[in-house]
Amino acid sequence: MADLAELREKVGLIWPHLDERARRLFAANEARQLGHGGVTAVSLACGLSRTTITKALHELDQPPLAPGRIRQPGAGRPTLVTLNPSLLSQLEGLVDPLSRGDPEAPLRWTVKSTRTLAAELMATGQPISHEKVAQLLRQMDFSLQGNRKLEEGADHPDRDAQFRHISGAVRRALAKGAPVISVDTKKKELIGNYVNRGQQWRNVGSPRRVQTYDFPDASVPRAYPYGIYDLGRNTGFVNIGTDHDTSAFAVASIRGWWRFEGRRLYRGARELLVTADGGGSNGYRRRQWKFELQRMANDIGLPIRVFHFPPGTSKWNKVEHRLFSFISSNWRGEPLADYETIVRLIAATTTAKGLKVTCRLDHRRYPLGRQVTDEEMAIVHLVPDRFHGEWNYTIRPGRDC
Repeated sequence: MADLAELREKVGLIWPHLDERARRLFAANEARQLGHGGVTAVSLACGLSRTTITKALHELDQPPLAPGRIRQPGAGRPTLVTLNPSLLSQLEGLVDPLSRGDPEAPLRWTVKSTRTLAAELMATGQPISHEKVAQLLRQMDFSLQGNRKLEEGADHPDRDAQFRHISGAVRRALAKGAPVISVDTKKKELIGNYVNRGQQWRNVGSPRRVQTYDFPDASVPRAYPYGIYDLGRNTGFVNIGTDHDTSAFAVASIRGWWRFEGRRLYRGARELLVTADGGGSNGYRRRQWKFELQRMANDIGLPIRVFHFPPGTSKWNKVEHRLFSFISSNWRGEPLADYETIVRLIAATTTAKGLKVTCRLDHRRYPLGRQVTDEEMAIVHLVPDRFHGEWNYTIRPGRDC
């Protein structure tokens, strides 16, 4: 018998570079050259069965196949779809019963794993494996997907008109070199060794250990990051509150940005333009928001123009996707152990387009339940725009609050 060690070495060099047909023909050619006992020797060296090599000896004497083919046309078992043309529609009906008009389908309220789907098809007499189900789903343009936050409630009829109104005002202000900022409160964060979504590169098998549960009592400290994004300069300013996310805190954060950065960068400014959400601590219905803005306008001596995004469109606010999204990416997978960690991670946030972020910690108290009286509102010098004055207005400097 031929030297198996030498034959195995030869096979090992060429085998990884061959497709299925080329391997059969290579093995058959080697067996033919070895003569008597060649089929057995090659079978031991490469792992192909004697039957496969014997059939391949006959293939050597046949005309070459068309480029790209590994078998003669019609060879192999027919596909399941060929045997059962309704298989794809059956599978689609199980995966998405509502779109197929069958809301009472047995899998309507069941987790639709590939094994469950395969078992359901098997019950109808269709032999199929869960791997084949996954393959067919991919062919039908299905994929594993999670939920996506897109439904934000009913659209206001003037939603798009308000977007255009804001865009025009912002464009004109930027053209004049006026300060334009986008503001909002980021999601509050727990301080401590709690899970923070996302992943980091770490040594295999050494995930960071955090608390199992992340619903602590009220004694656990929270952080309230209020962001101010400067549209003209691509810079961010984040004020980390430690008490409550109130309208007083929101305006104090804007005031902090003006004191630390705005008044230096915009010495000749004649107004400040603010874009904000329609709800939350900077919502257009908040009396305290407008009262505190009046106090700020009096202090800085500039009118403050405010434009609110319509209800249910908060994600359109620039601060969301130009500042907050990058902060979340920068601290992903990092437990926010203390306030210093939050400040350092936010201040280290950068982007390829040159975003720079300043962060400060605010330990002042902002009690809940502050009621602004009618007398206090009467001194708010608010001038509504002609278009949706409840969303768009200017607060001019006036009497002291």
